[in-house]
Amino acid sequence: MSKGTHRKPQPSRHSPDAVLLYTGLGLLTLACAAVYAATHLAAWITGTPAPPADPWATLFGVLDGTITWTPQATGALAALTAATLAAAAAMLVVRRRGARRKSRIDDTARWLGTGADIDPISHATARQKAARLAPGASPGIPIGLTVAGGQALYASWEDVQLDIWGPRTGKTTSRAIPAILAAPGAVLVTSNKRDVVDATRAVRDTTGDVWVFDPQHLSNEPSCWWWNPLSYVTDEVKAAKLAGIFAAASRPAGARVDAFFDNAAQDLLAALLLAAASDQRPITDVYRWLTRPDDDTAVDILRAAGYPLTADQLSGVINAPDRQRAGVYGTATQLASVLTNRAAAAWVTPDPADPHRPQFDPQAFVTSTDTLYLLSKEGKGSAGPLTTALTVAVIEAAEHHAAHSGGRLAVPLLAVLDEAANVCRWPDLPDLYSHFGSRGICLMTILQSWSQGTDVWGDAGMRKLWSAANVVVFGGGVKERDFLDNVSALIGDYDKTTRSVSSGRGHRQTSEHLSRERILDAADLAALPPGRAVVLASGARPTLIRTQPWWTGPHAGAVHASLAQHQPTNSTAPAAAGRP
Repeated sequence: MSKGTHRKPQPSRHSPDAVLLYTGLGLLTLACAAVYAATHLAAWITGTPAPPADPWATLFGVLDGTITWTPQATGALAALTAATLAAAAAMLVVRRRGARRKSRIDDTARWLGTGADIDPISHATARQKAARLAPGASPGIPIGLTVAGGQALYASWEDVQLDIWGPRTGKTTSRAIPAILAAPGAVLVTSNKRDVVDATRAVRDTTGDVWVFDPQHLSNEPSCWWWNPLSYVTDEVKAAKLAGIFAAASRPAGARVDAFFDNAAQDLLAALLLAAASDQRPITDVYRWLTRPDDDTAVDILRAAGYPLTADQLSGVINAPDRQRAGVYGTATQLASVLTNRAAAAWVTPDPADPHRPQFDPQAFVTSTDTLYLLSKEGKGSAGPLTTALTVAVIEAAEHHAAHSGGRLAVPLLAVLDEAANVCRWPDLPDLYSHFGSRGICLMTILQSWSQGTDVWGDAGMRKLWSAANVVVFGGGVKERDFLDNVSALIGDYDKTTRSVSSGRGHRQTSEHLSRERILDAADLAALPPGRAVVLASGARPTLIRTQPWWTGPHAGAVHASLAQHQPTNSTAPAAAGRP
């Protein structure tokens, strides 16, 4: 058995004769100890000479009558028996309580990583990295406690993470909320529900301003601040990126793409975004131009702004044959349809009636200790293009600031991309993922399944994301066989020893067989119990953890207070504000 593989044989079973022999020896030893203790205690009580110091001599002396068994000895034996039974009952109660906490798969933890095997994500390693990367901050982002040994595991402030948890498996309570509470600097959070906002906003409010972007009224936030998406558009490249974000976020999963019209529509949208940004117009003017194919105002703006080739490109679309132009403009109109939503538009356009309404600045945000919550949900009227665009604007602002301040952010920025496949369909995310950790940008992407990721980034993109993540946490609730088989293979095998006994002609023959089996097969992973998760980290062996919801952590009281203040069931809670 190779020590490097950490495979351990299954404990062998004793034969029935051996069990009977061991049981008899155990009972005899117990009787010897009981008689020895009772006679010595009785002698001490009565003040008579003590029996021999040899326990076996005392036992045999009582049996052959050379040592007198007194009433005091009987009382002492009864007291000792009662104490022993009481201790056994207490141990049984403790064991039953422990058994209730124990999962059916916990025994497999002995074949998984512990101790030095998981040093890259240990508390000590995370604390050492935090002292270098984020002095004064918590050790890192909590992951959970190992089932074997109870070691606390952390992702460091230079790790990027990927979580795959099925619905209702505790990913928000055990991963997203604890991560937000541990962050030392700015925090960006995406979600399609208000629960994460309600649980953490009052806590984060003590460290900086809280910004809640809620175009679909998921948490009933008023639009008391705004962000201009065109502030992101500084040249043709940024315009093309923003158009690509609108395209990726506005298409339903699995939608068929026309090679000509979709690409031409993105180019058209990019040109109009660049024109609106150059002329400092509101982004809603882009949609107005899309509904007026004959309007060449944007062409003149681009020429005056120094973009002659983009102006020629746009002019070519405007002057194209009617059917071709209608197809390109019609497709581009669909990509920008989120701008027709008045509730969404209120968050991305200035309000003439309130000229002093604060404007969100991604550049200022990344150097602050503020918190930005981006709420959106899939389906008709989704604000996904806007939440994705704002996510990208913040991350790229952080990347730009890091590049101009020594290569990484002085205080790490945490981005918890919960429900990323629905709220943050960023096409370039898999290609950039591994780069962010070195910049001090800690990303945690949370998905409900592998296929959810492939719907957004394709199979190759999802594999890139999986491989680039330093820490991967699987929390169960998934029934995709190919994915589960892959995780099972990464967890590894163990060597199982089975013993067989055969008898014949007065002889007993024992043989052992060695077979290799999966530590956790696909069925085990599909039925992963609540409160358990599998962690795959770079440089560490896979390990099984006991998840730690926020109510087991140091901020439990503050989270309870935040929920009491902001949950909609609290009729006494004050009206929420987007930016306190």
